[in-house]
Amino acid sequence: MRNEIQHSIKFSILITAGLTIILLFFNRSQITSIDFLISLPFFFLAYLSVFSIGKKNILVLFQDWIRKDRINVLFFPALLLIIFAIYQIINGHSLLKDNFPLVVYILFFPVIAFTIRNETSQKIGWFDFTVFVLTLLPTAFTEVKQQGELPFKGQGFDSLFHIMTILTTVYAFGIVRGIKEVGFFPEWRWKSFITAILSWAAFYLLVLVVGFSVDFIRVVGYSEPFEILIRSIIFTLIGTFLHTALFEELFFRGILQNMLSKRIGQAKSWKIFWLVGFVILFGCALLVGYTLEGQMKWFPALVTVLLFAAAWLIEKSGKFEMGVYTSLALTGVTFGLVHYHAKSIVYIGLACVAGWAYGYTYIKTKNVFYSAIVHTLVNTSILIFGLKMMR
Repeated sequence: MRNEIQHSIKFSILITAGLTIILLFFNRSQITSIDFLISLPFFFLAYLSVFSIGKKNILVLFQDWIRKDRINVLFFPALLLIIFAIYQIINGHSLLKDNFPLVVYILFFPVIAFTIRNETSQKIGWFDFTVFVLTLLPTAFTEVKQQGELPFKGQGFDSLFHIMTILTTVYAFGIVRGIKEVGFFPEWRWKSFITAILSWAAFYLLVLVVGFSVDFIRVVGYSEPFEILIRSIIFTLIGTFLHTALFEELFFRGILQNMLSKRIGQAKSWKIFWLVGFVILFGCALLVGYTLEGQMKWFPALVTVLLFAAAWLIEKSGKFEMGVYTSLALTGVTFGLVHYHAKSIVYIGLACVAGWAYGYTYIKTKNVFYSAIVHTLVNTSILIFGLKMMR
């Protein structure tokens, strides 16, 4: 056990060290040595934790420690809060302004909720979904102004607060609640990587076919010199993966889709979940389409029908574990519809399909990091191929 933990930590240190070198390269002319040295230990510790916390042996170590004394469960979120507070103070930011109470809430709420509930079985109930919603909504709809960019000056990949949200979510759902198959850990498997690449290629082929046919996508080429373009692509890939993809894939695939799949399996009947989910999401898709300006108002609803039809046919075949593809349709369409803020009907419809691609990758790999790879490639393809979306 000890050797496995040491191996996991060494692997995480190696990844974090490489990321640190990349950070230094991108900031070599934008930040002073002092500013970089101040941020460096926080950056390294934060990402070392991200690349370590979801590994099986680390999960078991945390769970064994918590079982010895329930009060130990508060140590990790308290440590995160202290680290965040120190970083803010060092950089001259007041903790008493803006949304610091929200930071405390997000770090402690899911941990305390699951601790009080003290549910040890793998049966997923509505309490688990309630905690999920009450954890996600504040992060999605409330701006925390004490973001704590790493580094504060210069170009970073993410904020300390965002990273801590990821860490406390994995800790609360994967360790304290003990939900299995969250899949938040880096690993290299060729089969999983190929699955991710094929998912991206299949989805983006659909994007190109639909996009060009309805004038949603145009080729604009590149206006930057080659070196600057490559640098921009690399930075965007890494930043998107760490800031957007890992966060959204953890919440939507590692937790929501995972819990839905388990909940449907427990019920031993997928049809009622499929029916209720389809009625609600089809209505939401119609509402989304007909409240936005633009053509093809029916497009999100059509995509919803197609995705749920695919889930129905797969479930009826009986070749796969019951509920897995119903949960995929539910999560995929939900993921697309929450992109209402994009104000683009075609974009939202395609985001629903993207949600299916990400969720399919998660089903096949049982790893959030691979679905995040697909997510990253999708979000960066516009830049890579020199395209522009006509919203």
